[in-house]
Amino acid sequence: MSLPMAIGGRLVPAVLTALLLFALSAASVQAGALNVVTTTSTMGMLAREIGAERVEVRVLAAPDRDPHYLDARPAFMAALRRADLLVEKGGDLEEGWLPAALTGAANPRLNSGRPGHFRASDFLHLRRSITMDGPNLGHVHGEGNPHFQLDPQRVAAVAAPLAARLGELLPADREAFEDRARMVSARILEHAETVATRLDPGQRFVAYHEDIDYLEEWLPVEIAGYLEPLPGIPPTARHLRSLADSLRDGPEGVVLHAVYQPARGAEFLAAEIGWSRQALPMEPPANGGLEDYLELMQVWAAAFQAGE
Repeated sequence: MSLPMAIGGRLVPAVLTALLLFALSAASVQAGALNVVTTTSTMGMLAREIGAERVEVRVLAAPDRDPHYLDARPAFMAALRRADLLVEKGGDLEEGWLPAALTGAANPRLNSGRPGHFRASDFLHLRRSITMDGPNLGHVHGEGNPHFQLDPQRVAAVAAPLAARLGELLPADREAFEDRARMVSARILEHAETVATRLDPGQRFVAYHEDIDYLEEWLPVEIAGYLEPLPGIPPTARHLRSLADSLRDGPEGVVLHAVYQPARGAEFLAAEIGWSRQALPMEPPANGGLEDYLELMQVWAAAFQAGE
């Protein structure tokens, strides 16, 4: 790197300060771990597995919290202020709180379009959201259904572009990141196929929200309805009675909801039509790795085996 020209025989103090901060920052990244902040545990799992010892990962959303409804907490801003890379799911999932947290963090490295800001949904074809056909009430997912962590095929597809982004920030480790991404992707896809073959095909389920319906993308199961009349609108008595009438005389199934979603509507519908009910974890542990995500896939599939 060439030195700036001196003015009057002395370097401008502001230029010296900027050069020093840049040099310290670059040396810190190269000598230590990349500071990665992810919005969800599944994204944290991918970053941790692909980055290995070259990353330190902090997950913002606790796995037992609905990522739609978080607040832009000061702790989030502090974490983002120190981050070298932000990994978000995108698809409007974090729209209610992440922009405010980023504004509070004031970290130019994470600005949209910069290498330090990675949106997983930019690299995926999301499942079509009910909200794309209107009306615009409750949640509006104009880019598609953002809850793709329940589809291991899409999670596996994020591994390669995330490895490329890490390699852009740490070029010396690019090959190692790409190798680990291929391993992680292969393990996820192999496990998904194994888990899916254990289920009897054609089983039906009702989901609370348009999130668990991603199971339909890789398991031999069929979505039969939603407890919410529209995504983000709580179940109403009228909607639940109508749903029960439409399902009562058909094949049996299971009513599914996330652990953080209210159980009351699911319990009512299950009792009305004689189906089983299951509350599912939606994310691996905040500090979890690949094995935790593989185990979570088995838990999701087991919900359909409980009633067999």
